[in-house]
Amino acid sequence: MLHTNQERHARIRKQLLEPELSPSSYDTAWVAMVPSPGSPKLPCFPRYVEWILQNQHSNGSWGLSQIDSSVNKDVLSSTLACVLALKRWNVGRLCFIGSNFSLAMDEQTAAPIGFNTTFAGMLSLAIEMGLEFPVRQTDVDGILHLRDMELERHAEGKSYGREAYMAYVAEGLGTLLDWNEVMKFQRKNGSLFNSPSTTAALIYNCDHKALQYLNLLVSKFGSSVPTMYPTNIYCQLSMLDSLEKIGISHHFSSEIKRILEVTYSLWLQRDVEIMLNVETCAMAFRLLRMNGYDVSSASTFHNSLQGYLNDTKSVLELYKASTISVSEDEFILDNIGHWSSSLLTEKLSWDGMKTRPLLEEVEYALKFPFYATMERTNHKRNIEHFDVWGSMMLKTERLSCCVNQDFLALAIQDFTFSQSIYQEELLHIESWAKENRLDQLQFAPQKTAYCYLSAAATIFPPEFSDARKAWAKNSVLTTVVDDFFDVGGSKEEHENLIALIEKWDDHSKDGFFSEQVKILFYAIYTTVNQLGEMASAVQNRDVRQHLIELWIQLLRSMMTEAEWRMARYVPKIDEYTENTVVSFALGPIVCTTSYFVGQKLLGCVVKDQEYNRLFWLMSTCCRLLNDIQGFERESSAGKLDSISLLVLHSDGSMSIEAAKESIRRSIASCRKELLRLVLKEDSVVPRPCRELFWKMCKICHLFYSRTDGYSSPIEFAGAVNAVIYEPLKLPS
Repeated sequence: MLHTNQERHARIRKQLLEPELSPSSYDTAWVAMVPSPGSPKLPCFPRYVEWILQNQHSNGSWGLSQIDSSVNKDVLSSTLACVLALKRWNVGRLCFIGSNFSLAMDEQTAAPIGFNTTFAGMLSLAIEMGLEFPVRQTDVDGILHLRDMELERHAEGKSYGREAYMAYVAEGLGTLLDWNEVMKFQRKNGSLFNSPSTTAALIYNCDHKALQYLNLLVSKFGSSVPTMYPTNIYCQLSMLDSLEKIGISHHFSSEIKRILEVTYSLWLQRDVEIMLNVETCAMAFRLLRMNGYDVSSASTFHNSLQGYLNDTKSVLELYKASTISVSEDEFILDNIGHWSSSLLTEKLSWDGMKTRPLLEEVEYALKFPFYATMERTNHKRNIEHFDVWGSMMLKTERLSCCVNQDFLALAIQDFTFSQSIYQEELLHIESWAKENRLDQLQFAPQKTAYCYLSAAATIFPPEFSDARKAWAKNSVLTTVVDDFFDVGGSKEEHENLIALIEKWDDHSKDGFFSEQVKILFYAIYTTVNQLGEMASAVQNRDVRQHLIELWIQLLRSMMTEAEWRMARYVPKIDEYTENTVVSFALGPIVCTTSYFVGQKLLGCVVKDQEYNRLFWLMSTCCRLLNDIQGFERESSAGKLDSISLLVLHSDGSMSIEAAKESIRRSIASCRKELLRLVLKEDSVVPRPCRELFWKMCKICHLFYSRTDGYSSPIEFAGAVNAVIYEPLKLPS
C-alpha cells in the first residue's frame, strides 16, 4: 500500500508540473489538410495523415471514445474533419457521417462551440471536393442554413466579442470571412486563439507565422495535436482546482506553490495565455486571490470574448470569481456576478439533460456560494461526482489535464481515513459531555454532533485533532450557556455563575446557587483549564488567562442582554452591536482553537488591532445573519434584534423590509472586509489563524442561509452522517 501511494503521489506531482495534453482528432485533421508550401499536392504534415488513418474507431468514427459508446456532435464533427483530410489526399469514407447525420440537427445533443458554423463549413468543403453524402439534400441545406443565420447575426452588429467569435470558428467560414479582420486576433506565437484548427485555416492565406506555429506543434507533439496549445497554465490551474475540490491539495503544497508563483508572474505580465482566455483568466484570478496573491479585478475580464462564446464552464468560472469580492468598490465583480448568475439560472431551465454533470455543478454553485459552504461536505460531494472521464467541450471534446484515476483514488483513501478519525473524536466529545454532566441540564438539548460537525467539516486535515476538539467542546459549552441565559436560568443563577467564573481558582469562596450552576461552572472550569494547559504547551507560554478572559467577557455580555430583556430596555444600534459582537459567543470557540493550528500566536498578536478587527467582522456578520433568519421568531417572543432596532429608531421612516435590506448590505460589507483581511499578505496574524475566523463566517452563512441554524434537525443530521459516518457512494 505504501509503495502504491508513493507511486500515485509521484504521478500526480509529475502531471502537475508537466501536464500532458490529449490529442484532438478534429484539430489534427485540420492541420493534416495543410498543403506543403513547395508541393501543394502533398501534405505539409504527412505524419498527421498517418495518425488519422491509425486512429479511426471500429465504427468508422474519430474523436474521443465515449464510455457508453454513444455518438455526439463532437464525434460527428471530428469524423467529418478527418474524412476531409483523407479525401484531400485521396483516401476516406463517408458511411459513418451518413448514418449519423441526423445528430447535426438535434438541438438536444451537446454541441462543440461553433458547431453550426464549423460543421457547415466542412460540409461545404466536402461538396467542393466532390464527396457525395448518403443523406437527403434537405438535411444538407438545413445545416448550411444554420451557418447562414450565424452570418446574418454577425452582420447585424460588430462587437469585439462577436468578431472574436467569428475569427475563432474561421475554419468553418473560409472565403465568407474577411481575413484581414481575422488577422488582428493572431497572437505572437503565430496562432489564432492557440487553436491548431483555426490557425491551420490561416495557411490558405500563406501566413508564415501560422506555419511556424504548426511546425512547433510537430516538434512538440509528433504525430497529432491537442485542441489548444499552449495551455499549460490552464491545465495546471485545473488540476490545482480539482485537488482543492476533493480535499487533497495539502499533499502537494510545494508543487502548488510553484504553479501559483509562475501563474502570478504571468498575471503581472498580463500574459496572453491567461488574459485572452476567459475561463483561464477567471480561474487564475480566483485561485491566486484565495491563496493570498494580490490580484486586481480591474481591467481583468473586459478583454475576453465578452461572453459571446457563452459556454457554461466559462460562465461558471466567471460566477465563481465574482463571489470572492473583497471590497465594496469591486463593481466589475458585482456586475459579473449579476449577469453570470442570471445566465446560469436560465441555462438550468432550458439546457435539460444535455450536459447534466456540469449543470449539477452549476446548480450547486448557485445554491451554495463558496462563502456558505463547509469544506468536507463539498469534498465528499465532489468525490462522489468526480468525472473520471474528465472531458470538456471546446470546438471539440478533449480530455481534461488531470490524472483522474490517481486523483480519485487518493481522495477516497484520504476521506475514508479521515472519517475513522472523526468517529473517534465524536465519541470523545460525547464522553466528555457526559463526564461533565451536561446531559443532565434539562434546558439544553444535546447538540454535540452538530457542534463537532462544524469542526470536522472545516478543520478537516487529520493532524488537527486538538483543534477540532477545542472547537467542538467550546461550541457545546457556549450553546449550553446561551440556553442558560436565554431560558434555563434565573437572574440569581446568572449572577452566581458570573461570580464563580470571575473568581476562577478562588471559586470555593462562593457557594453554588443551584445544581445546574454547579454543573455549568465545573464544565467550563475543567475544560478551559485542560485546553489552556494543552495550548500553553503548544505555544510555549501561558495562555490560560486569555481563555478565562474570553469566558468572563462572554458571560458579562450575556448578562447585559438578559438585563435588557427584563428591564424592557431598548438599546441604541451601536450599543446593541458592541455587546452582541461578544454575546454571540464565538470568542471561546475561534480564539481558543487558534492556538491549535500549528502556528505561534504571540500575546501581542491577540491584542493587536487586526486580530480584534477579524473577531469583530466575523461576529458582526454572524450575528446579523442570525438576526435576519430569526427575526419573526424573536419578534413573536418580544425580543429585540438589529432589524427591530433599526425600525424602532427610525421614527417610522423605515419598514421591516428596508431594515432587512440594510442588514443584508452590512453582512456583505463585513464578509468582504473579513475575506480581505484573511487573504492579505502582510499580516501580524498567521494565515491559518485568520482562516478560522473565515471558516466560522462560512458556517454561519450556511447555517443561517434558510433557517435559524439548528432548527432543521433532519438536514443537519444528514450532514453529520455524510461527513462522519456514511461511506462514500461511488458509481459502480
